[in-house]
Amino acid sequence: MEAVWKKVKSAIKRRIPGHSFKMWIEPLNVSQTDPNNWVIYCPNFFSKKRVQGLYGDLIKSTIQDSMGQDCGLKFEITSKASTTVATSGGSSQLQLPTENARPCSGRFLRGDFTFDRFVVGSNNDFAYSASLALASRQETQQNALFLLSKTGMGKSHLSQAIGNHILSLYPQERVYYITAENFSNEMVQAYRHDDIDKFKSKYRRQCDVLLLEDVHYLSGKERTQIELALVLDSLFEFGKRIIFSSCYLPADIPKLSDELRSRLSYGLISTIDPPNFRTRVRILNKKLGLNGYRMPENVIQYLAGELTDDVRQLESGMNGVAAKSSLLGIPIDLNLAESVVKNIVRQRKRITIDVIKKLVCKYYNVSVEDVMSRSRKQNLVRPRQIAIYLSRHYTDAPLQSIGKSFNRYHATALHSINCIERGIKKDSSIKKQVGFFREKLESGKF
Repeated sequence: MEAVWKKVKSAIKRRIPGHSFKMWIEPLNVSQTDPNNWVIYCPNFFSKKRVQGLYGDLIKSTIQDSMGQDCGLKFEITSKASTTVATSGGSSQLQLPTENARPCSGRFLRGDFTFDRFVVGSNNDFAYSASLALASRQETQQNALFLLSKTGMGKSHLSQAIGNHILSLYPQERVYYITAENFSNEMVQAYRHDDIDKFKSKYRRQCDVLLLEDVHYLSGKERTQIELALVLDSLFEFGKRIIFSSCYLPADIPKLSDELRSRLSYGLISTIDPPNFRTRVRILNKKLGLNGYRMPENVIQYLAGELTDDVRQLESGMNGVAAKSSLLGIPIDLNLAESVVKNIVRQRKRITIDVIKKLVCKYYNVSVEDVMSRSRKQNLVRPRQIAIYLSRHYTDAPLQSIGKSFNRYHATALHSINCIERGIKKDSSIKKQVGFFREKLESGKF
């Protein structure tokens, strides 16, 4: 039966779009109550309804063609959607590998973040070459690399690609992938539990490659900065490889010690810029192939032309179009793509710093003049920080211009952004307030 089901799935895969097959047919399992009656197991009620309605006749006819005889077919719901094909003799569970997976510090490397899945264009070719050279131990004077870009441009992909490449070539290497926030939290816990010597040994003597993300988070964390500087000194001394990533240059991160700033600037600094239209088309084609999706060329061109903010937005549009097509059972065309894109694209031309100032001040019942003043009153600090954060998020103005618009230095503006980013993670009231303003701006109700 298992061989017949594989044959059936292969036949269906050739007859329906790849994304539809992946969403609806791939998760299905089967069993036989007798040679002439099949049961299709769906993961949930919604899946059962969709599969039975859209593909029931196709599945039944394909099974009959494969068996050369008529058969009965019914659909059931099971919570064991990830098990192997059931047989009359019972199902067996695959054994876990006996070898332990290589542990990473903080987070595990994503297996799909590799060099061969990274689309190279004029916006990132230098960063890609520098990353590959560092990972491959090619002749280079540099053992450190600083990847600089806005969110969603691919710096995390490149950083983890370095780790994956090193482990594939040198599996004995100890690769630590961690965010600056996780590093700081780990150090605090080490002090609390009197394990600081173990923490120091781990990073200074038991690490061959350090992948440290979002180093701007270290702003104002004096004790963590001191410890990290000492870790970096040790790694540099022994010729270990270090990869940093951040949205800001070391010189632009406020409340950073001169010692750590100089160490972050020691390596090669490589910028990743937004991809141009041709690169966005190539990114879409690459991701379509990896996900098994198929889309008309005019839809691909449309998505690449409209979704220009970052790679993450581009992927969101692609997934949205594919999902809506599958859920509604309708073909992918320009009308469908437009319905998805209009909910993604922000109306940046209409959103300005002045618009954001007036919106925030209106709902906090303060004046724009007060927010721009030098006052440190709490009822003014919070609106000012949120307005600066939103200005960075919804406009293309550089940090210096945003700071100037609020009568502040760019370092103070960056500090405000960091405060709100941390607040969103830890304070539900700040998260709610920021969410309220985001909804207003994205809906155009300002």
